[in-house]
Amino acid sequence: MTTVPLKYVARINAGQSPPSAEVADLSAGRPFLQGNAEFREVYPSARYECVTAPKTARVGDVLLSVRAPVGALNIADLPYGIGRGLCAITAVDCDARFLWWWLHHARPALDAVSTGTTYRAVTAENVGALPYPVLQGNEQRRIADFLDAETARIDRLVDLRRIQLLRLEERAYAAVSETLVPGILRSPQSSGPWPWLPAMASDRPLVRLGYVCRLQNGLTIDGKRDLSGDVVTRPYLRVANVQAGHVDLDSVVEVTVPRDIATRTSLRPGDVLMTEGGDLDKLGRGTVWRGELPECLHQNHVFALRPETDRLDGGYLALMTSTLHGRCYFESTGSKTTNLASTNSSKIMSFPIPLPSVATQRALAAEVQAAIDNSQAAKRLLECQLVLLAERRQALITAAVTGQFDVSTASGRNVTEGITA
Repeated sequence: MTTVPLKYVARINAGQSPPSAEVADLSAGRPFLQGNAEFREVYPSARYECVTAPKTARVGDVLLSVRAPVGALNIADLPYGIGRGLCAITAVDCDARFLWWWLHHARPALDAVSTGTTYRAVTAENVGALPYPVLQGNEQRRIADFLDAETARIDRLVDLRRIQLLRLEERAYAAVSETLVPGILRSPQSSGPWPWLPAMASDRPLVRLGYVCRLQNGLTIDGKRDLSGDVVTRPYLRVANVQAGHVDLDSVVEVTVPRDIATRTSLRPGDVLMTEGGDLDKLGRGTVWRGELPECLHQNHVFALRPETDRLDGGYLALMTSTLHGRCYFESTGSKTTNLASTNSSKIMSFPIPLPSVATQRALAAEVQAAIDNSQAAKRLLECQLVLLAERRQALITAAVTGQFDVSTASGRNVTEGITA
């Protein structure tokens, strides 16, 4: 297939940021895109306006991100001012829709010539040098029509899979909540100190967590601490290592401290870990420590809850924190800032927990965990399908724009073979 540099058939308009004094929050003037921070695959949202933007994109221009993420694409539906993280590409001697699809195919080529250490970037010259296929206008339109139709089918399947993922999460959440706190979704009392709770059965009295559990504070890093005596070096669990439902041990650091401090801040198998701060929806979520690392210490921003094993099961407690009851309690008692929230040991130990017998707790925890495992297995299958659909979509685009098959006779529908709604 004969090719020419893209700049021969399209106008490449590199963005340029205006003086900062001319950019303000949305008020008046031309909508302005600063660059990669405001540009995503979904339709770009202009958060700023500029009266005299040095460079602009016209309606219908292809917007191309030339700074990380390199190659992200969109189409301007307004005359945008564009910053130096973007290029506006205007079709001149080519079909605009074919140009749009061809640029999807060209993204790996752009990524290959990108440079930079802090972030990857390409220049307008890199974009203009891309080898564009020489095709008749009607052939470009046929290919664009074909891709419009066939990618829409794939996109519909992607949307359905994402909806299924959301439904799975909702179902798992409901199963955990209703199993551990029966009636919480159907018949909350709507009154009292915890209005989201239903009337509790006599065999599940509400007990303050501090009555059946001890809280161990963690280690505070102190560069001035005296390390001249009896010291030990141990692995050290930080907030970043404690995730909702699991412990991430991909990046664990070590710390050297006096032996007596290490003894006071060592984790034991069966401890339930909670972080002091983070995103509001994750606040207070418990994760059971299984002793994955021997003699591991924990940060002072990570609480270690040590249940009285004859009264409280650690797995039951961890799951209880992820129920609707747990979420309502910790979100209503958490201290909130603009982006984060925090709790403290007093609020954690005041958490009211339904307390059936330990045998019942373990049976309930096993039932809930089985439901979660089934949900996770289905989620993995759906996520695998999303990856396959993305790969097949890209392969279809590449095959069509590079002439690997004749779109006038091909259906393209084998790209979703074996995957149904």
